[in-house]
Amino acid sequence: MRVCRRANFNAAHRLFRADWSDEKNQTIFGKCNNPNFHGHNYTLEVWIDGNIDPETGYVIDLKIVKDLIKSEIEERFDHRNLNLDCPEFDDLIPTAENISVVCFNLLRTKLDSKYSLTIRLWETENNIVEYSGQ
Repeated sequence: MRVCRRANFNAAHRLFRADWSDEKNQTIFGKCNNPNFHGHNYTLEVWIDGNIDPETGYVIDLKIVKDLIKSEIEERFDHRNLNLDCPEFDDLIPTAENISVVCFNLLRTKLDSKYSLTIRLWETENNIVEYSGQ
């Protein structure tokens, strides 16, 4: 059985590498390389696979998942500049792919190992990434 909890957070970022020239950053990252940053209204989906508990009827109480998302993701990233405010991205370009891996790792450490975890991150209505630990 798979269950999902959705959440939203707003964050700014800039895609660039300090070890590349301005020209190379512009060629690779385009308008996402704006030195003044740009923002997204991210939608995070946290999918959990597991067995239905015969006593509760739940795979997991989604209130637990809601609270984990709030403490591990929303409080850390919401209304932040990922490049400047979040040490998770000191040496990591905050692409949607890398943000999803960071979210996965933060939640994975707090979630019982009996559950499988998948992160789906919507950066825009059309740009979505998914990460399951591989």
